[in-house]
Amino acid sequence: MKGSDLIRIVDEMQHQKNIEREIIFAGIESALQLAAEKKFGEGSGVTVAIDRDTGDIVAKRGEESLDPAEFGRIAAQSAKNVMIQKIREAECSSVYTEYAGMKGDLVHGAVTRNDGGACIVNLGKTEAILPRGEQIPGETHHMNERIKAVVLEVKKQGHRVKIVLSRTHPDFVRRLFEGEIPEIKERTIEIKAIAREAGYRAKIAVSSVDMKVDCVGACVGVRGSRIKNIVDELSGERIDIVRWNESLQVMIPNALQPAAIDDVFLYPRMGRAIVLVKEDQLSLAIGRRGQNVRLASKLVGWDIEIMTLDEMNESIERAVGWFQQIPHVSDDLVEILITEGFMSYVDVTFIEPTDLAELGTVTVEQAEEIVAYAEAAAERIENEKPEERATDEEANAGRTVAGLAGEPEPAPSEGLAEEAPATIETTEAVEPANGEEAQPVTEEFILERQPAAETSPENTESQPATNEEQPPPT
Repeated sequence: MKGSDLIRIVDEMQHQKNIEREIIFAGIESALQLAAEKKFGEGSGVTVAIDRDTGDIVAKRGEESLDPAEFGRIAAQSAKNVMIQKIREAECSSVYTEYAGMKGDLVHGAVTRNDGGACIVNLGKTEAILPRGEQIPGETHHMNERIKAVVLEVKKQGHRVKIVLSRTHPDFVRRLFEGEIPEIKERTIEIKAIAREAGYRAKIAVSSVDMKVDCVGACVGVRGSRIKNIVDELSGERIDIVRWNESLQVMIPNALQPAAIDDVFLYPRMGRAIVLVKEDQLSLAIGRRGQNVRLASKLVGWDIEIMTLDEMNESIERAVGWFQQIPHVSDDLVEILITEGFMSYVDVTFIEPTDLAELGTVTVEQAEEIVAYAEAAAERIENEKPEERATDEEANAGRTVAGLAGEPEPAPSEGLAEEAPATIETTEAVEPANGEEAQPVTEEFILERQPAAETSPENTESQPATNEEQPPPT
């Protein structure tokens, strides 16, 4: 083979396989070296080198020049196999390096086949897998269908690279917004947080760097024109777009929209927020099967519990009665525990004895006894009257995030939505009672219960935007 032909082949492989020229040259040299050793023996002192500029092959045994054509057919076949293996290894490393840096990025591909519910997607240079669990519920993908997904995982399996795609990850929604909303791509609007239950509903918190730009309105567009393509790509998934605020006193009511919130009580030690609403706003704040409060909790990163004022008073009275039974717990310590957000024996079990000793007038040894008593009491209550407890839990389902993790609401086709037109949906929604809107409270960070601030034009937040035209009033 002429040197110019070898150079041409190497350049083509570099372009097609995205492999560095030096790696290809080194692979060919290794293959020819093996062929020479098979022909003349391993200890024959044969060396093989390729001129990187001209492509000429220089083979020597000592001072004697050798012609690679003399190596023989068997040696040549072995050299070919080695060269193929080396190139495959280099191609695998190249693909891995390229896609490992693309985790979370949006990719496009065509479905080539279905394998047990999973889709094999051709990305051009390689194939990737879209597992059934990473597909949006209710979706079906067909042969040659063009789809979008984000790169979820990249790992090596022998000499192959396994690329896992996802359409359910929150980053998929983020990338779609970046592609459809110019202000997000230009960093004028920033996506602060995303909470999503794929196929059902998502909440997105956005903020604007430029005060002249309405972040919510810009994301929705005129009559929902901008967000329509995103909703179509997500198979009609409902999307709430809410305004981000650093103050949890404002952000939590925003996240729970369209429900009208009365008070927000923050308990940083427990990472818990108790939200008070009126009775007619209770189901709206909780959402079907607790989805609204669950997504709001994910969005702000705090556990959120929805209560009416009467329910909160009952909860406090019950907690006071429980805590007064614990040895070494004084009335002052009971008040401190309630102020810090401890509402049950289970809550007390999560605090370290040293931290408990710092709260009240108890020693570390007494604090250890208090925690041990709470653990035993919590276990005793758990084992008592399981049927009554199950009924009680069912009645309160949806009011806290803890009991509802991983339980999405039915798909929109299973029933009408119960919420105000704060979401992108295809069904007519019910407006909050008496035309009330969720009003944010003050931005003061509190450690104990306090009333909500009066609403002013400066801290009033709008309802989450929708791209859906509401039907005219009848």
